[in-house]
Amino acid sequence: MTRAPVEDDKDEVLALVATALSWDLNGHVLPAVDVALGMAESFSRYGRDIADELRTQCLNISADSWAGLGAQAALGEAARRLNLRRLAPTAAPRSAAHRAQDLARLIQALTRATGQVSEERARSSPAPLRR
Repeated sequence: MTRAPVEDDKDEVLALVATALSWDLNGHVLPAVDVALGMAESFSRYGRDIADELRTQCLNISADSWAGLGAQAALGEAARRLNLRRLAPTAAPRSAAHRAQDLARLIQALTRATGQVSEERARSSPAPLRR
């Protein structure tokens, strides 16, 4: 059984996402390898949790809806990226930073898809009967 992402985890991870995406990988100042790899590990853990949650939510919407198709695209990408082999601590700083940024963008996509699926579920749920 997977653990649903906790709101505090979400806030912390989204703050790290913003940090990772602010890095200029074409510049001369890159984050330390251990920092980038630590973020990549956090993004991978959180990404697996949110992908599991998204998969479950998708069971309650039409697979061919706009939200369902978007979620399937995000989940397909998650299946590829979240299971990549860890980079070694001796990785080049640019490689480590790229990995962290790629996973940060994936977290954004999964978060966006989760919101869209939640909205679709709310729209498609039947209105309560009035007496």
